[in-house]
Amino acid sequence: MENESDRWRGIFESATAAFAETVEGVDPGRLDEPALGSWSLRDLVGHTSRALLTIEMYIARDPEPVTLDGPLAYLAAAAAASDTSALASEAIAQRGRDAGVALGADVAGSVRTIADRVAALVDRTADDAPCTTPLGSLTLAAYLPTRAFELTVHTLDIAASAGVEVPDALREPVAACLELAAAAIAETDAAPDVLLALTGRRGLPDHLHVV
Repeated sequence: MENESDRWRGIFESATAAFAETVEGVDPGRLDEPALGSWSLRDLVGHTSRALLTIEMYIARDPEPVTLDGPLAYLAAAAAASDTSALASEAIAQRGRDAGVALGADVAGSVRTIADRVAALVDRTADDAPCTTPLGSLTLAAYLPTRAFELTVHTLDIAASAGVEVPDALREPVAACLELAAAAIAETDAAPDVLLALTGRRGLPDHLHVV
């Protein structure tokens, strides 16, 4: 029987492939068009690429004792640390813009290179390898579901903004990310309201998010 870490490795692999495939379907002439919030399509792709690049960054850092015992703990820490101030939002936006610029003229080619390189790194790295993030340290097995989540959500954003088809490879990651989001919401006071919304009894609460 497939264990949970192997399952998420497969989901991460599918989400990574779907991201690269989706970007390859984007007309390069549309990269400067508006996409999500203040981001252009290029910015959004750049931001999404960071879901892969942070794996390289955090594995390479000096290891620290594990303080986050799973993906739900990481998501909770991210939500708790969320700063919605204009200054913090602009800093996030700027990192996306910088990452988009770093992709260069061949955005699809750069994304494919990053995807292949990080996928190979993940393949050869043990589940218990520490990832030292700004929110705390966790194992690679715990970090990968959060990266699959980011890749999946933003690949959907890219496909919608660019008007391209969502790859079939994203089907399983979407299902898995819904499970992860539900598990994260279940640990909050919003859980009953979300359950009632999903069963058609009311709308979703305002400003609901898990990250």
